[in-house]
Parts: sequence; C-alpha cells; structure tokens
Amino acid sequence: MFYRPENGHGLPHNPFNAVVTPRPIGWISTRGKDGADNLAPYSFFNAVAYVPPQVMFASTSAKDDRGDTKDSVAQIRETGVFCVNIVEYAMRDAMNATSAMLPAGTDEFVVANLEKAECDTIPCSRVAAAPANLECRLTQIVQLPGAANFMVLGEVTGVHLRDDCMVDGQFDVTRFQPLSRLGYRDYARVTDLFSLKRPGE
Repeated sequence: MFYRPENGHGLPHNPFNAVVTPRPIGWISTRGKDGADNLAPYSFFNAVAYVPPQVMFASTSAKDDRGDTKDSVAQIRETGVFCVNIVEYAMRDAMNATSAMLPAGTDEFVVANLEKAECDTIPCSRVAAAPANLECRLTQIVQLPGAANFMVLGEVTGVHLRDDCMVDGQFDVTRFQPLSRLGYRDYARVTDLFSLKRPGE
C-alpha cells in the first residue's frame, strides 16, 4: 500500500502514528500564571540533546477555552517552565485519566489522585511518585505547519531519579517498566533489555 497524506489513506484509522512506534510519553506538568496546575501526556516527545540536556514535545490540537492550543502550551507561554514526568506501567491508568479534555484550570493531579511534589529549579509541580522528573525551562516554541501544531523545546535544569530505580550507579528501566505509545489505542511496556556495542568500541 502507498498513499499520499494530502490525498488521505482510505483506512478506518490513520496509520501514521502506528508506524512511528514505540514513542516515549512525556507526561507534562505545568503551572499557569494564576497558580493552577495542569498535567497531560504527550506521545510526540523525546530527548533531543545532551549538552546542555534538552527535550521536546509537540501539541497537535486545541481547546475552545485556550484559543489556538491546549492547556500545557498555554501555561508554558505564560510562565516559561514545565516538567516532564516519566510514565511507568504502574501509572498507566493515572496517565490515561489526565488525557481527558477538561476545562482550563482543572487540576489533573486531583482528577487522577496523584501526589504532587514541588520542583527544585522551577515554579512547577511534578508527579511525586514518577520514576524520574525532568525540570525544564522553555527555550522556544515552534509553530509547525497545520492548525494547532506547536513544538515546545526546553532545557533540563533539574533531574529527579527515584531511589529504587538506581542500580549500581545506573538508572535501571527494568525496575519500573517504561510505558510507550504505539498506534491507535495501543501501548507497550519495556520488560526485556539487550545490549549492543557500536562498531569500534
């Protein structure tokens, strides 16, 4: 099968997000200028640089009460900070609960019954029990082609690692089974690891 996206695919559901998989989930917490906390998952997310450490996520839809975007991007515009909370398999239902389209100002931490902790380097809440949290300061928001498509880039200014995930000086993902997004309504968890040496190492 071959199709040109501008002509449509003719399938019951868009296959694009099932092709680029698995995708890590950035569980983004933000705080608005009015002090309201927000928490939402984004599967267009990744790390993009080591030095200084930087991450990105993309928001691809809008809400009537936020104009051209959703709560996360709107609040980052206001304050210039956000936190990436890493999602483990055990938190899948809480993560899913925070994906609901709720009115601006709704605290998804409360909706999902999640304990908050205050970030150390930025004025923002984080998911206290998450395996890791990346505190970020906004570097730029890039408007992408298409309605409501925004890419948010941030520099990591603080990193929290849960103690039980540290083994022999390494952050061990098998201790918490990272959750990733596949296509459609499908997800996967990391349970098996293997190592490869690069040529010349």
